[in-house]
Amino acid sequence: MNRTNPTDITLFLIEDDDIDAMSIQREFKRRHISSPIIRAKDGVEAFELLALGKIKRPFVILLDLQMPRMNGLEFLTTLRKDSDYKNSVVFVLTTSQDEKDIFNSYQSNIAGYFIKDEIDDGLISIVDIFDAYRKVVYLPVS
Repeated sequence: MNRTNPTDITLFLIEDDDIDAMSIQREFKRRHISSPIIRAKDGVEAFELLALGKIKRPFVILLDLQMPRMNGLEFLTTLRKDSDYKNSVVFVLTTSQDEKDIFNSYQSNIAGYFIKDEIDDGLISIVDIFDAYRKVVYLPVS
């Protein structure tokens, strides 16, 4: 099996907060991370992008929970029922510290749960995690 090229891994950012999204995009540029970022503002838009083939494999999802129309937990439940996307790598980045949200997220097989207010250097740490992850992980391309 050939290793996935780190620059080919797309960050599928599902985040309704413009400031958080811009911070992640700015940090990618500052660190010269060439992986593409595609953003959806909620779960409904995320599924529309997936259905239209706008999200190319391999990808990693960074998911907020508190969003309009379809929140992150609803998105996860639906994603895991879809045979094409049930094994997608998902990290949750949210303000929710609710134990129920944490439990339900892990029940949906997420790779990690991060609380925005508890990250040492804000969203910079999330970019570090994505950058390190994409350099060592093997992801299927189909």
